Amino acid sequence: MTAHRIFDWSPAAIVFDCDGTLMDTERHWQDARNRVFREFGLKPPAGFAERAKGVHYTECGSLMAEATGKPDLTGDMTHSLLQHFTALVAADPVTMPGAAALVRLAARHLPLAVASNCPLDMVESSLDRAGLLGHFGHIVVAGDTLRPKPYPDVYAAAADLCGVRPQDALAVEDSVTGIDSARSAGLRVLGTGPRPAGRGADRVDLWVNTLGDPELMAWANTRIGMAGPPFPASVHE
Repeated sequence: MTAHRIFDWSPAAIVFDCDGTLMDTERHWQDARNRVFREFGLKPPAGFAERAKGVHYTECGSLMAEATGKPDLTGDMTHSLLQHFTALVAADPVTMPGAAALVRLAARHLPLAVASNCPLDMVESSLDRAGLLGHFGHIVVAGDTLRPKPYPDVYAAAADLCGVRPQDALAVEDSVTGIDSARSAGLRVLGTGPRPAGRGADRVDLWVNTLGDPELMAWANTRIGMAGPPFPASVHE
């Protein structure tokens, strides 16, 4: 890891992933997948949770159908997956440890954005319920013109909307899929949460167990505060 690339540096903008980074929704995705498997009388293959982490929900639905030998059910399983996930998040919106404090601190000094593979209404509603939506100037999601992670599109677009070069922005991610996306777009990357198995997580500049990590917060209180004058309160577009 190259922690000095974070701790000796002040970002000009920060782009956060949402699921598993800001919001504690990975458990909701896993629960939603399990409900879909049960609904169609199928069993999740071994190791499927790791394969599905961070991927776009349409790709996840396709993976679920293919992994169980039911490719003809792709559309139905994808639709059901999104329905179950939406209901679970609405019932229990919880932020990840340290996420709210870091966002509120950074929003006073820097432009912030979210780059997500989730549908826009899902991201907005979960952040709104958590009281964080107003801190972000831009919410960028995969769609007709932006390819989902691991393609670089959402991170490149988010940095551009924040008015900074990708190399001057920090991405905050919890999945290898998201790390690959941010790296390909040219951002520095802070990884958070349980470190993924394999070598994919080696592409981060720093990995912390939570966004409340004391050393990370000490850096944020000094380096982010040094980045510039107080930033105008974000107005979500």
